[in-house]
Amino acid sequence: MITTPEHEQFRKVVRDLVENEINPHVDEWEAAGTFPAHELFPKLAAIGALGLEYDPEYGGQGADHSFTVVLAEELGKADCAGVPMAIAVQVAMATPALARFGSHELKKAYLEPALRGEMVCSIAVSEPDAGSDVAGIRTRAVRDGDDWVINGRKMWITNGTQADWLCLLARTSDEGGYAGMSMIVVPTATPGFSVGRKITKMGNRSSDTAELVLEDVRVPVSNTIGEPGRGFQQQMVQFQDERMIGAYMAVSGARRAIDRTIDYLRVREAFGKPLLANQHLQYRLAELIADTDVLIEYCHSAADRIVAGEDVTRMATIAKLKVGRLVREVGDAAVQYHGGMGYAEDLWVERYFRDARLVSIGGGADEVMLRVITMLEGMGKR
Repeated sequence: MITTPEHEQFRKVVRDLVENEINPHVDEWEAAGTFPAHELFPKLAAIGALGLEYDPEYGGQGADHSFTVVLAEELGKADCAGVPMAIAVQVAMATPALARFGSHELKKAYLEPALRGEMVCSIAVSEPDAGSDVAGIRTRAVRDGDDWVINGRKMWITNGTQADWLCLLARTSDEGGYAGMSMIVVPTATPGFSVGRKITKMGNRSSDTAELVLEDVRVPVSNTIGEPGRGFQQQMVQFQDERMIGAYMAVSGARRAIDRTIDYLRVREAFGKPLLANQHLQYRLAELIADTDVLIEYCHSAADRIVAGEDVTRMATIAKLKVGRLVREVGDAAVQYHGGMGYAEDLWVERYFRDARLVSIGGGADEVMLRVITMLEGMGKR
């Protein structure tokens, strides 16, 4: 991916925002288990970060995907993964389907204020009994005149306690499996909606995650995104946005973690010399650097194909799988090489280790990525 002076100018603006508006507050937000999205998101909107690839008619920047790569790489260098993940939901997980398939009226009412940072949104797909297997969702929307009446529960919802609206996937017909689902915009102020509970997590603690309850929630049928019954297909497209931005952030964060570990090993002495003088540590770090470089280039290649308008389902799947495994290795090495300090909450290392573990789970577990690859290779039955 070739960057221009405009890319580098944008990179600096994002980096300044991360250093000034996120990193100084990370410890506080991690302890609180949430962050003030309604305060932070307008600051991101002010630098054009929330609507990079969206139509200027709705407040977007009309930029190409390469600018999303720059945004994600800088967010990935933040001192936690929770807040960047929450931003990524707003940028590339809850809004792409609305931008691609939604009506003009829906975009004006929900996309436009989301791009201004005035409304926080969530993607509501997973359920207590249906995570990576989207076909297993049970939340149902039944048509009653000009309204959908929605009942069900959604689980693991990022921004769930703060969201103003959901991009919700629900069953709208009796067809089973992957058929008969629709995407619906659900304002969280609608009667019958509630936050069942806020979920305490091992990592990504600064990002609020919730179980959501919908009991006879009534919204207009006109809140349907795209064609009724096409929700699963639309979500599969949206998953590619999610997996790519997640890969960009995670691999950038991995490189920063490696660099920070090297800096520590330069100054930490054992047996009369810096730990970095140990050839075993040098070689292991060199392996991790090599793997990181390969994945950065792979992600950039995928980004170039997205800019060219190509389908990157295969590349997004592979990037998600390999980056998830890499960050686990990086986190483990960072903890090991920091010794006891790596196991304590005093340094960044312990948080990185916990946060990194989610990459192989969220947005489709490793096993799902492997299943997709076998299908693409003609080895598995659909």
